[in-house]
Amino acid sequence: MRKVLTVIVCVVAVELAGLAVGMLTRAGTELYAQTIVKPPLSPPGVVFPVAWTILYALMGIGLALVILTPSETRGTAIALFAIQLVLNLAWSFIFFGAGNYAVALVELVAMLAVVVFMVIAFHRVEPLAAWLQVPYLAWLCFATYLNAGVLALN
Repeated sequence: MRKVLTVIVCVVAVELAGLAVGMLTRAGTELYAQTIVKPPLSPPGVVFPVAWTILYALMGIGLALVILTPSETRGTAIALFAIQLVLNLAWSFIFFGAGNYAVALVELVAMLAVVVFMVIAFHRVEPLAAWLQVPYLAWLCFATYLNAGVLALN
C-alpha cells in the first residue's frame, strides 16, 4: 500500500505543479497562440496539455520508483529531479509570461542537460525510472527546436 500511495502522491504533486503553472501562464499562452509565427512541425495547441499530462505522470512515476528504491545515490537523483522540475516550471514563465524567447531557449538547454544527468542518476537507482523519462527527453529536444524556431521567426 505504501508503494501505491507513494506513486499517487508523486504523480499528483507533479501534475498539480504543471497545472498551476499552466493556469498562471494562460494569458501568455493564448497571446502566443494568436500572435506568434511558429516554426514548421509546430503541433496544434491541444497537443501540449495532453503531452504534458502524460509526461508529468511518467515523471511522477519515475520519481516514486527512485524514492522507493534504497540506494546510496537516491538523494542525488531526487535532487536532480527537483532542479529539473523547477527549471521546467520556470520555462513557462520565461517563454509565455515574459515572452523572452532567447532566455527561454538558454534555460531550456540547461534543463535538457539537467534532465540527462537526472536520467543517468535515475538509472543508477532504478533503471525503469530512467526509461520512463525517455519520452520527456524526446519532448524536450522537440521543444528546443520549437523554442529556437520561435526565436528565429519572431
